[in-house]
Amino acid sequence: VFLPLQLFGTIVWILVAATQVPLPLLQGWVMFVAVTAWFLSIVFLSVFLFGYANRIAVNWNQMDFIFHGATFVFYFGAFLLQAATTSLHHFPRKFNATTQERILNGHEYNISIAASVCILYIFVRGTEICF
Repeated sequence: VFLPLQLFGTIVWILVAATQVPLPLLQGWVMFVAVTAWFLSIVFLSVFLFGYANRIAVNWNQMDFIFHGATFVFYFGAFLLQAATTSLHHFPRKFNATTQERILNGHEYNISIAASVCILYIFVRGTEICF
């Protein structure tokens, strides 16, 4: 279950980092969520793979539910922010300038769409796992 989330989390991380980040506040949160969830899921997976789950007296079903519930909420917010960044494609960067430079050029717009779709996939997978 963790491997598709790892894969798509890594893809989101790469796609957002590949753009010029026109809106650092919005895409900074998306990067924070992607990197943090990726790192924590690696730690969570390592605990099970190396057998530390038997040594630590924690209700692992509850921890799994809390982890996926938190990533569910954070990835939903990240999806909304990434979709908002993508929707600004047609607006000019500077309204009073003589040249109409777009916030996202065509290539960055496509990358932003791909990142939004990957975040949406993670969100849907998190929903299936949690509920």
